[in-house]
Amino acid sequence: MNDAMPQREDYRYFQPIITRWHDNDVYGHVNNVTYYSFFDTAVNTYLIEQGGLDIHDGGVVGFVVSSSCDYFASIAFPDRIEIGLRVGKLGNSSVQYELAVFKAGEADACAAGRFVHVFVDRESNQPVTIPPTLREALQQLA
Repeated sequence: MNDAMPQREDYRYFQPIITRWHDNDVYGHVNNVTYYSFFDTAVNTYLIEQGGLDIHDGGVVGFVVSSSCDYFASIAFPDRIEIGLRVGKLGNSSVQYELAVFKAGEADACAAGRFVHVFVDRESNQPVTIPPTLREALQQLA
């Protein structure tokens, strides 16, 4: 991810999220750790709906092995936000997601992050090749 503030036009998929009262911290804005929950929600919603990921009984699961977030502007309850999602790098068993938090309808990101999933066999926790259906869905975001 570069240091420039991400723009809405840079993303292909958006997951709407409504902030909640308890997302705010004592300083009156959404706490930094909550952004990671937003990212996880956007990615996993996409993987389940578009990639057919079965989080309950599937043989493959995604483990987050790395993550980061940069903050540009505050959000707070009751903001309606959208998480932009794209794929920065797609490997054999891993994918790097690039995400951004936008207030609904705004062009400039309030925050931008990335995280890496490694797909593993549910039983052995050993890395596996990304299944074809998931890979196809991820390629659409690359």
